Amino acid sequence: MIRETFPVGPLQCNCTLIGDEASREAMVIDPGDNIPHILGRLAALKLTLKQIVVTHAHIDHVGGAVKLKKATGAPILLNQNDLPLLKMMDVQAGWLGIQPPEVAPPDVSAEDGMKVGIAGHSANVIFTPGHTPGSICLHFAPEKLVIAGDTLFAGSIGRTDLPGGDPRKILHSIGDRLLTLPDDTEVIPGHGTLTTIGEERESNPFLR
Repeated sequence: MIRETFPVGPLQCNCTLIGDEASREAMVIDPGDNIPHILGRLAALKLTLKQIVVTHAHIDHVGGAVKLKKATGAPILLNQNDLPLLKMMDVQAGWLGIQPPEVAPPDVSAEDGMKVGIAGHSANVIFTPGHTPGSICLHFAPEKLVIAGDTLFAGSIGRTDLPGGDPRKILHSIGDRLLTLPDDTEVIPGHGTLTTIGEERESNPFLR
């Protein structure tokens, strides 16, 4: 597996590029901004983008998705429960004092249990509402990897005070959907440093 995670945009969202050495296919998760950099990495690695997956419809995660789709033709996957957040992108942009990016409904709704990914590397969609109504995580089981969006962080959990947030739901999502994974599962959160399921089960103060 080719794998790169790098921060994009003013809120330093973790954008992840997954590629397959044999097929040269790639997927990108959470292209919130800095699309020229993402396109540059795809070109440098000689990868063809086949899929864009957005973990939730906050501006820092979805802001560059349409621009990336226009440049590559790759479809966008996002859970349909976050469509209301897409429709208030001008409000979200106002929170940051920036111009609203172009957004559009996803080509496919990323539903619980759906298989996404590329040749040689597929992930299972885990529906984890709470941070937003349509938040999802991606579990690459053979690689022992979870891309968690803003549901779970190293030592913290996603905020629930924004529109659509629900503190009860996020704890339910983490406890019932993520902490059931093996302890050695690596976690790429939506922001900040990487962690593991075991580390968060043991020491995350929000999960005590």
